Amino acid sequence: MTAYRYRALNPGGKLVKGVLEGDSERQIRSQLRSQKLRPVEVAIANRQAAANQPRLRLPFLQPRISVAELALVTRQLATLVQSSLPLDECLQAAAEQSRKARTKGLLLQVRSRVAEGHTLAYAMGEFPLVFNEMYRAMVNAGEHAGFLGPVLEELADYNEQRQYTAQKMKMAMIYPFILVGVAIAVVVALMVFVVPELVGIFAHTNRELPLLTRGLIATSDFSRDYALWVLLGVAVLVVGLRRWLRPPVRRKRWHRLLLTLPGLSRLVIAMDTARFASTLSILMASGVPLLESLRIAGQVLTNLVLRDDSAQVAERVQEGSSLHRALRQSGRFPPMMVHMVASGEASGELETMLQRSATNQERELEMTLGTIMSLLEPLLVVFMGAMVLVIVMAILLPIFDLNTMVR
Repeated sequence: MTAYRYRALNPGGKLVKGVLEGDSERQIRSQLRSQKLRPVEVAIANRQAAANQPRLRLPFLQPRISVAELALVTRQLATLVQSSLPLDECLQAAAEQSRKARTKGLLLQVRSRVAEGHTLAYAMGEFPLVFNEMYRAMVNAGEHAGFLGPVLEELADYNEQRQYTAQKMKMAMIYPFILVGVAIAVVVALMVFVVPELVGIFAHTNRELPLLTRGLIATSDFSRDYALWVLLGVAVLVVGLRRWLRPPVRRKRWHRLLLTLPGLSRLVIAMDTARFASTLSILMASGVPLLESLRIAGQVLTNLVLRDDSAQVAERVQEGSSLHRALRQSGRFPPMMVHMVASGEASGELETMLQRSATNQERELEMTLGTIMSLLEPLLVVFMGAMVLVIVMAILLPIFDLNTMVR
């Protein structure tokens, strides 16, 4: 059966929307009429999943759901699977509990594949932008080992942690962005609207204005005449830079440059390696072999240079090297992570030590970002105050000398 998205009119003439399963559009229309609904539109819920043709699998046509929604769906599936319900009934129940039509249609499409006899990992492979390779690998390992419920619990915890971290970062950035926005708005308003009016006071004098005032007037004229062109130029520069960095070779050069910048390189390495260690830990805990876990965990690295390093680590491990020795030879993974991996290999608790390493790095990264934000906020206030002070001084200097100027 296929999931269909519909729009219909109820007896009161109100438009209602939803998702139903059926063998054809005609059957869906019959179901709607039996419910005293008048069909307006009936279409396959996720047409690109039903087409089964690679040429139609365009990225912008693929369904997407948020990390929070994915965590919620995964938690519901874990609870239902651990209740010993059949898998297709678990998917059906999770779809019925979802309030979003997109998520409901997605789950019903996955259920359709499972009902046809495919594994859950294969069915999720129809939606790679929702269920990434790590997610599918863990589900596949859980299905084969017979502990799908605990694996889904780990995935739910992982996605909830991602959501929590992202939300915390967004909340930390709100205040600095507000300060920057207010500073820019105040300065632009003064330069475009206030300064030209005040300059008229000195327009009829024959005395030369102070250098600071002349600079302010020139800046005001430039802002009034060319501000839109400057904004357009910045937008073009950003778009051009993104296009220039699109080829992997150039993007790798850019990523290598980021790793050479003091301070910034530490943040980039901490963010990526923490994600790498966490992913590797849950993959191995789910029963995925070490080499396959290393290959998948390497894909979560956003820095292409670090991704190449992870591939070299996998090659050294495949050749017989221990994991901690391969990580040390790379030279970019944090020493604390290498030592904890060595301890885990020696004690037979590699998954636990990897998770502790990821937790320690995330905690250190959070403290570093918190310190930066704490310093940035007063610096922005001081900068905004300094800009306003310069503008006020540029206006007041000729006023102080106004009696001399009019003689």
